[in-house]
Amino acid sequence: MTGSTPAPFTADDYRARMERAAHTAADAGLAGLLVAPGPDMVWLTGYTPTAVTERLTLLVLTPGHDPVLVVPTLEAPDAEHAAAASAFTLRDWTDGKDPYGVTAALLDKSGRFGISDNTWAMHLLGLQRTLPGTSYAALTDALPMLRAVKDAAELELLAAAGAAADATFEEIRKVPFAGRRESDVGHDLADLLRRFGHSQVDFTIVGSGPNGANPHHEVGDRVIRDGDMVVLDFGGLKDGYGSDTTRTVHVGEPTGEERTVHDIVRAAQEAGFRAVRPGVACQEVDRAARAVITDAGYGEYFIHRTGHGIGVTTHEPPYMIEGEVQPLVPGMCFSVEPGIYLPGRFGVRIEDIVTVTEDGGRRLNNTTREMVIVD
Repeated sequence: MTGSTPAPFTADDYRARMERAAHTAADAGLAGLLVAPGPDMVWLTGYTPTAVTERLTLLVLTPGHDPVLVVPTLEAPDAEHAAAASAFTLRDWTDGKDPYGVTAALLDKSGRFGISDNTWAMHLLGLQRTLPGTSYAALTDALPMLRAVKDAAELELLAAAGAAADATFEEIRKVPFAGRRESDVGHDLADLLRRFGHSQVDFTIVGSGPNGANPHHEVGDRVIRDGDMVVLDFGGLKDGYGSDTTRTVHVGEPTGEERTVHDIVRAAQEAGFRAVRPGVACQEVDRAARAVITDAGYGEYFIHRTGHGIGVTTHEPPYMIEGEVQPLVPGMCFSVEPGIYLPGRFGVRIEDIVTVTEDGGRRLNNTTREMVIVD
């Protein structure tokens, strides 16, 4: 795929994110944030250790203090070259020393801290043992919206990832389906995503015929046949930001019922998209899409939430689901992906990534949502 390489985020970008995260934590009544290697650390610092081992690596963010990255001494040279290195202080520890003692010196001994979800249990327990007066809350619970609102540069990256996924669909619809295994088409999807700029392929779901009634079937050895409905759901990371789109194609001419079900899902997806606007609760997107399917008599066959957030990971808050009252905010990005799944027969799902604008929503996927016939 052609196009200029996006400018990398700078130390100032990461500094601003860390400052905002620390202030957001304080507003939530937390003494600070503790961030282990993973998507939160990537978003806050641009740093990923060369190897995630049992050795403690932890970013410490506390309001009113400079960020500190605690790292094993052998990882310090790489950390010094992180994009955000000038925005944090490095505190290294050597094998044989107590990393929890090093970290404890940076923390309020009776504070409550947000801690990234993927922190190893041994590290959390080590901190609790060293500082028994502290308590901890998972970031998903304490600050679920930390990464949810994207800035202009992030939106540009997400749009580029969506365009690459769209280009992948335009190519995959040209390949033969009938007589090939699902896994063959899945390999084609992965190759195309990489050709159009993805560095990481997270999933390539190819659910043909009855396998399409399992939303997370992925791929198998089933040979695709003439007359099959085929759910294609694929995505990954391009320049560090995610793509995720679904289109349901048909091998040869569909039956009247298959067209009807596809039309219902398409109408539901449109209704979910039309519900997107600032201030509306996330659950209203789910309600709008689900009402179309329920009113058509297929409510029991829509068996998952309508959407999930996307950013430096392909699944993150916010979630478009009943009970989620978080209001939509300009800059949020998430999927709108209703589906109908008829056990033992076929499934249909249509998915776009959508971003909230000042007065509504904008799709980041723009391939046709009409029924596509493939060979």
